[in-house]
Amino acid sequence: MPTIGIVAGEASGDLLGSHLIAALKEKRPDLHFVGIAGPKMMDEGAKSLYSMERLAVRGYFEVLKHYWGLVRMRRELARHFIKNPPDLFIGIDAPDFNLGLEKMLRRRGIKTMHYVSPSIWAWRRGRISKIRRAANHVLCLFPFEKPLYDEAGITATYVGHPLADMIPVEQSMALARAELKINQPGLVVALLPGSRQSEVDYMADLFVKTAMQIAADVPDARFLVPLVTRETREKFEAAIYRNHAEELPITMLFGHAQMAMAAADGVVVASGTATLEAALLKRPMVIAYRMSAWTWPIMKRMGYLPWVGLPNILAGQTVVPELLQNKATPELLADELLRMLYDKERVADIQAQFSDIHQQLRQNTAEKAAGAVLGMIA
Repeated sequence: MPTIGIVAGEASGDLLGSHLIAALKEKRPDLHFVGIAGPKMMDEGAKSLYSMERLAVRGYFEVLKHYWGLVRMRRELARHFIKNPPDLFIGIDAPDFNLGLEKMLRRRGIKTMHYVSPSIWAWRRGRISKIRRAANHVLCLFPFEKPLYDEAGITATYVGHPLADMIPVEQSMALARAELKINQPGLVVALLPGSRQSEVDYMADLFVKTAMQIAADVPDARFLVPLVTRETREKFEAAIYRNHAEELPITMLFGHAQMAMAAADGVVVASGTATLEAALLKRPMVIAYRMSAWTWPIMKRMGYLPWVGLPNILAGQTVVPELLQNKATPELLADELLRMLYDKERVADIQAQFSDIHQQLRQNTAEKAAGAVLGMIA
């Protein structure tokens, strides 16, 4: 049976992997997928040898706490694939884990593909030499990435972003609110503190206090908080009780992040893939991020761009505010969001720029990625 090794490291990678597997199975139903998969990939038939949650760690010092466990898991995976060579190995994002694994496998003659270019355009440009040694082929989600690989002599294909295919160009707020049974008028704000437990550890109290600040200024405001796992939900609920915010009109959701953002007037969101989802839904947002006080100076020194949020990077300008680390305070987050939402001309301009981004990224991604994969295993 033809086999594809595949490893995804977090919820966004699980989404990418599930779409890719579905597109491949339409053309090659005989393909078998094994590695590290999330629930969406497993629903498509992928076999997971380890829990994907073990890879969902962000930040240098946070990773150090789990370093030896990750090293051991990568070595065990490498031994598995060397003993049972797949026709192709695909590492989906998680570059600190996957590039090392790809390098080990490629040395043993196994063809490798990396799906989602590491952010060489934002930081760690020196990593491109590591990518050259690790991956036979790179699939790029953003149009400005492929020229960087062409220049470096690395085979790459621009495939667009699957979220741009999934999310309709026009999104109905009224329909989303009806689905969530939001009938009363008033401001609706979606709060997305991240998909990883480590992110919610740093962001939960900040987002709860931001909601308290918004509610103090807008008494009829209500809040939607979509979280992808039981663990992240428990962490956010603990922050609500810790801040004595039980009376806040907060609706917790298991998943349904896109519906929550579609129903919202505005979004407060942790930097990451969710910022792109909010942009594709044409929702005004404020991007926030906090991390370890030890990790932050390192990341700040390594940055090459003035932005961390994908909407601003793709637009090439500051379209929406970014409040990071010490600047990410409840008062500033609430103030930036409310000032933005009350400025109708600014909202219209934001939505126009997000529409341009949507059209640029809408490339029938799963089909293009599947075509590149089948070209490698032919």
